[in-house]
Amino acid sequence: FSAHADAEISPPLPPGKRTAVKYVLTGEGAGSLFKIDENSGDIHATKRLDREEKAYYILHAKAVNRVTNVALEGQSEFVIKIHDINDNEPRFTRDPYVARVPEMSDIGTSVIQVTATDADDSTYGNSARVVYSILEGQPYFSVDPETGLIKTALPGMDREVKENYQVVIQAKDMAGQNGGLSGTATVNIALSDVNDNPPRFTKTLYDFRVPESIELGSAVGLIRAVDADIGENAEMDYRIIGSDGPGMFDVTTNRSTQEGVVVLRKPLDFEKKRQYSLRIQVENAHANSRFFSAGPFRDEATVKVTVEDVDEPPVFERASYVMEVKEDTARNTAIGSVSASDPDDKNSLVRYSIDRRTDMDRMFNVHAGNGSVFLLRELDREENAWHNISVIATEFSKCSISRAPVYVRVLDVNDNAPAFATGYETFVCENAKRIQTVSATDPDTPLGGHRFFFSLAQEAAGKANFSVRDNKDNTAWILTRRNSYNSLQKSVYHVPVVISDGEYPMQSSTNTLTVRVCTCDREGNMKLCNAEALTARAGLSTGALVAILLCVVILLMIVVLFAALRRQRKKEPLIISKEDVRDNVVSYNDEGGGEEDTQAFDIGTLRNPEAIEESKQRRDIVPEAFYPAAVRRPAPPPIRDHNGDVRDFINQRLQDNDGDPTAPPYDSLATYAYEGSGSAAESLSSLESATTEGEQDYNYLSEWGPRFKKLADMYGGDDGDSDS
Repeated sequence: FSAHADAEISPPLPPGKRTAVKYVLTGEGAGSLFKIDENSGDIHATKRLDREEKAYYILHAKAVNRVTNVALEGQSEFVIKIHDINDNEPRFTRDPYVARVPEMSDIGTSVIQVTATDADDSTYGNSARVVYSILEGQPYFSVDPETGLIKTALPGMDREVKENYQVVIQAKDMAGQNGGLSGTATVNIALSDVNDNPPRFTKTLYDFRVPESIELGSAVGLIRAVDADIGENAEMDYRIIGSDGPGMFDVTTNRSTQEGVVVLRKPLDFEKKRQYSLRIQVENAHANSRFFSAGPFRDEATVKVTVEDVDEPPVFERASYVMEVKEDTARNTAIGSVSASDPDDKNSLVRYSIDRRTDMDRMFNVHAGNGSVFLLRELDREENAWHNISVIATEFSKCSISRAPVYVRVLDVNDNAPAFATGYETFVCENAKRIQTVSATDPDTPLGGHRFFFSLAQEAAGKANFSVRDNKDNTAWILTRRNSYNSLQKSVYHVPVVISDGEYPMQSSTNTLTVRVCTCDREGNMKLCNAEALTARAGLSTGALVAILLCVVILLMIVVLFAALRRQRKKEPLIISKEDVRDNVVSYNDEGGGEEDTQAFDIGTLRNPEAIEESKQRRDIVPEAFYPAAVRRPAPPPIRDHNGDVRDFINQRLQDNDGDPTAPPYDSLATYAYEGSGSAAESLSSLESATTEGEQDYNYLSEWGPRFKKLADMYGGDDGDSDS
């Protein structure tokens, strides 16, 4: 140890007193690292000391009385310094190290610097002086012994030959002398890629076969070049540097695979050209001029494209056809023609037809052999100015077809007469001079525009009270020839106006203007017009008129219902009995009678025979004044019983119906019900009467006219006809 005492050392105690002295040690490590002999005062270390942990210690020592522990002298301080020895090897800051250096780098190119540290005292001897050396990695790399900088030691290191290197670096203290301690570290060095290799095609000739029907923009084939480099240094660009079909093909680069894609840009035609030859060049997209001296960084290859034949549909000479035809062109007139040919065989025949889905009205047709388009019906430009149809071309020997649009424009001809545009009716005051300004319209559309001429109709020119003045601008004034009108004398006038156009052939029409004269005040406001004018001026809508009529009908129905109720209250029934059941079945099977027939079947008359009005005329038959009297048979003698009055009445009515020639057109089934006992009348219907047709003379029916012709034929025939 090296110790340093700051206090003065007292003279030694007399021998007699030494046994009474005891030495005491205090301070850093006292009692644990350091001990003092209390009798002699010698200080000893109890453990191995490490300078790297603590370089020095400060201790205090004093002498005290062994009995009383009273200090015999002042306290002394000791500084104990620990001298360094080479007990620590150098240690690298990282392990392993990773570094990259471009391939083909020059000698001495820096790669990475390594660092090692030594815990020993660098100020004392060479224990902490480190020297670097390379244990593995020669002859590719070297290391600076003082700084630890690793550099390339071999030129032309090629990544494509060897990419990764492992270098072992040693750090040794004691300046590298024998006996020094050392440590090692591994450095993994990778060569980064540079564009030092050109692209190369895998083969010099590529052969592709494609059908002539391939669509534009489709890939014809793939070509591939390889490059030993990686990343962007391996990116390539392809281009066509020579072709016997300029513009037919193009080549692009697939960036994910670095392949060249040959693409079709123009349609192929087997009949025109069956093979194409291309020269394609490839080169790096990011070339490095440092390596141009090694040779060209590009390559070339030949591509042959063979076109295969396919069955193609007929091809029209034009993509579309436009034809013009006048609207007055007669049927079966040719308006144009289409032409198509088979691209596979020019001598192959083609058949033409109309696509009827585009000509639903069958206005056109086409000659199957020569493609002439002609009319099946006359056209009307005012109905449809353009017709768009499709013509189908079909090969005779094959099923392939093609279509061509045909646009037919209908040209206008002057086939429509002009007419009033507005103003077919007008209302004027009695003193009006100018009645109306009229204009005309015409569906035709002449090239120079319309020019209409107005004049008064020839049949009304001499006697009419009006005149027509043509304004030369397709309008005309209707003027009066006298000073005033009197609406009381005549309230409605009709002015015939002839309108002609200026085209060839000239068309004209006569249009009538209705003039209604009204009474007006001084300011010209109309006060009174005729009934038609008032109705027109009132302007009632159809809905309003219907509502008014409906209200009138409802009011009439209410009045009729009220009158019927009052009449029913005043009428006294002939039979007042709750058990009286009245049946009156009336069947109307002809156009006569109607509700009036019900008067003939009033059951009340049966109950009250005295109520019969002999002079009352029946409304269900034609009056006898217009027709000959009916031939009546004498009535059979009545059977007398307690119901004789009723029986006599019924028999009388039965005879009237059987013998009345006017009854058939107004006949109806009348059923009389009678609640009595022992009735001997049996059937009372005239339809079931025992009287036969032969007992009556119906010849007079033929004299009644066409209305009774059918009855005359039925009843007026001879016996032979009736028997048959």
